[in-house]
Amino acid sequence: MSHNLIASIYEAKLIAWSKARAELIKVVFENVQYDPADGETYLRAFLLPGDTASSTLAGDHRAFIGVYQVSIVAPANTGKTKTNPLVAELTALFPLYARDTKAGLTVVTMSPVDPGPGIPDPPTYTVPVSFEYRADIAT
Repeated sequence: MSHNLIASIYEAKLIAWSKARAELIKVVFENVQYDPADGETYLRAFLLPGDTASSTLAGDHRAFIGVYQVSIVAPANTGKTKTNPLVAELTALFPLYARDTKAGLTVVTMSPVDPGPGIPDPPTYTVPVSFEYRADIAT
Protein backbone atom coordinates (compact mmCIF):
# COMPACT_ATOMS: atom_id res chain seq x y z
CA MET A 1 0.00 0.00 0.00
CA SER A 2 1.46 3.28 -1.05
CA HIS A 3 1.09 6.46 -2.96
CA ASN A 4 0.57 4.31 -6.08
CA LEU A 5 -2.60 2.87 -4.59
CA ILE A 6 -3.76 6.37 -3.67
CA ALA A 7 -3.13 7.52 -7.25
CA SER A 8 -5.24 4.62 -8.55
CA ILE A 9 -8.10 5.63 -6.24
CA TYR A 10 -8.16 9.21 -7.49
CA GLU A 11 -7.59 8.18 -11.12
CA ALA A 12 -10.58 5.83 -11.02
CA LYS A 13 -12.70 8.58 -9.48
CA LEU A 14 -11.72 11.03 -12.23
CA ILE A 15 -12.37 8.49 -14.99
CA ALA A 16 -15.82 7.64 -13.64
CA TRP A 17 -16.71 11.33 -13.30
CA SER A 18 -15.45 12.10 -16.82
CA LYS A 19 -17.50 9.29 -18.37
CA ALA A 20 -20.64 10.36 -16.50
CA ARG A 21 -20.52 13.98 -17.72
CA ALA A 22 -22.89 15.14 -20.46
CA GLU A 23 -19.86 16.56 -22.26
CA LEU A 24 -17.02 14.05 -22.13
CA ILE A 25 -13.62 15.39 -21.16
CA LYS A 26 -10.31 13.60 -21.67
CA VAL A 27 -8.26 12.86 -18.55
CA VAL A 28 -4.53 12.37 -19.13
CA PHE A 29 -2.40 10.80 -16.40
CA GLU A 30 1.31 11.01 -15.63
CA ASN A 31 3.81 9.95 -18.28
CA VAL A 32 1.17 9.64 -21.01
CA GLN A 33 1.60 11.50 -24.30
CA TYR A 34 -1.54 13.24 -25.54
CA ASP A 35 -2.04 15.43 -28.58
CA PRO A 36 -5.31 17.32 -28.10
CA ALA A 37 -7.52 18.43 -30.95
CA ASP A 38 -7.49 22.13 -31.78
CA GLY A 39 -9.57 24.01 -29.23
CA GLU A 40 -10.00 20.98 -26.96
CA THR A 41 -10.19 21.32 -23.18
CA TYR A 42 -8.75 18.38 -21.24
CA LEU A 43 -7.36 17.47 -17.81
CA ARG A 44 -3.87 16.38 -16.72
CA ALA A 45 -3.72 14.62 -13.35
CA PHE A 46 -0.68 14.25 -11.07
CA LEU A 47 0.03 12.71 -7.69
CA LEU A 48 2.64 14.76 -5.82
CA PRO A 49 3.65 12.51 -2.91
CA GLY A 50 5.19 13.94 0.20
CA ASP A 51 7.44 12.11 2.61
CA THR A 52 5.99 8.95 4.13
CA ALA A 53 5.89 9.38 7.92
CA SER A 54 5.65 7.09 10.93
CA SER A 55 4.16 8.32 14.19
CA THR A 56 5.09 5.44 16.48
CA LEU A 57 8.33 4.43 18.14
CA ALA A 58 7.62 0.83 17.16
CA GLY A 59 7.55 1.83 13.50
CA ASP A 60 4.22 0.06 12.97
CA HIS A 61 2.48 3.07 11.40
CA ARG A 62 2.78 4.75 8.01
CA ALA A 63 1.20 8.04 6.96
CA PHE A 64 1.08 8.71 3.25
CA ILE A 65 0.71 12.46 2.76
CA GLY A 66 0.76 14.45 -0.44
CA VAL A 67 -1.04 16.60 -2.97
CA TYR A 68 -3.27 15.54 -5.84
CA GLN A 69 -3.34 18.01 -8.72
CA VAL A 70 -5.63 18.16 -11.71
CA SER A 71 -4.59 20.72 -14.31
CA ILE A 72 -7.37 22.04 -16.52
CA VAL A 73 -5.88 22.73 -19.95
CA ALA A 74 -8.13 24.98 -22.04
CA PRO A 75 -7.64 26.91 -25.27
CA ALA A 76 -5.95 30.29 -24.83
CA ASN A 77 -8.08 33.42 -25.10
CA THR A 78 -11.27 31.77 -23.83
CA GLY A 79 -11.10 33.54 -20.48
CA LYS A 80 -12.32 31.39 -17.63
CA THR A 81 -15.47 30.20 -19.39
CA LYS A 82 -13.96 26.73 -19.84
CA THR A 83 -12.05 26.48 -16.56
CA ASN A 84 -14.37 27.90 -13.88
CA PRO A 85 -17.18 25.34 -14.39
CA LEU A 86 -14.62 22.52 -14.25
CA VAL A 87 -13.11 23.91 -11.03
CA ALA A 88 -16.61 23.80 -9.51
CA GLU A 89 -17.16 20.23 -10.68
CA LEU A 90 -13.80 19.08 -9.29
CA THR A 91 -14.57 20.81 -5.99
CA ALA A 92 -17.79 18.77 -5.77
CA LEU A 93 -16.00 15.56 -6.81
CA PHE A 94 -13.36 15.84 -4.06
CA PRO A 95 -15.17 17.26 -1.01
CA LEU A 96 -13.24 18.08 2.15
CA TYR A 97 -12.76 15.04 4.42
CA ALA A 98 -14.11 12.63 1.80
CA ARG A 99 -12.95 9.07 2.43
CA ASP A 100 -12.19 6.76 -0.50
CA THR A 101 -11.14 3.15 0.04
CA LYS A 102 -9.47 0.51 -2.09
CA ALA A 103 -7.72 -2.71 -1.06
CA GLY A 104 -8.05 -1.84 2.62
CA LEU A 105 -6.48 1.61 2.29
CA THR A 106 -8.62 4.67 3.05
CA VAL A 107 -7.41 8.02 1.77
CA VAL A 108 -8.90 11.26 3.09
CA THR A 109 -9.15 14.62 1.30
CA MET A 110 -7.45 16.85 3.89
CA SER A 111 -7.85 20.30 2.33
CA PRO A 112 -10.45 22.02 0.20
CA VAL A 113 -9.96 21.85 -3.55
CA ASP A 114 -8.11 25.03 -4.45
CA PRO A 115 -7.41 26.46 -7.90
CA GLY A 116 -4.03 28.03 -8.42
CA PRO A 117 -3.24 30.93 -10.71
CA GLY A 118 -3.85 30.42 -14.40
CA ILE A 119 -0.80 29.77 -16.55
CA PRO A 120 -0.98 31.28 -20.04
CA ASP A 121 1.14 29.27 -22.49
CA PRO A 122 -0.33 29.82 -25.95
CA PRO A 123 -2.10 28.02 -27.45
CA THR A 124 -3.33 26.92 -24.01
CA TYR A 125 -4.35 28.34 -20.65
CA THR A 126 -3.84 25.98 -17.69
CA VAL A 127 -5.47 26.20 -14.27
CA PRO A 128 -3.94 23.86 -11.67
CA VAL A 129 -6.46 22.60 -9.13
CA SER A 130 -5.19 20.69 -6.10
CA PHE A 131 -5.91 19.32 -2.65
CA GLU A 132 -3.96 17.60 0.10
CA TYR A 133 -4.55 13.95 0.97
CA ARG A 134 -3.58 11.58 3.79
CA ALA A 135 -3.81 7.84 4.34
CA ASP A 136 -2.73 6.06 7.54
CA ILE A 137 -2.02 2.35 7.88
CA ALA A 138 -0.74 0.05 10.59
CA THR A 139 2.09 -2.20 9.40
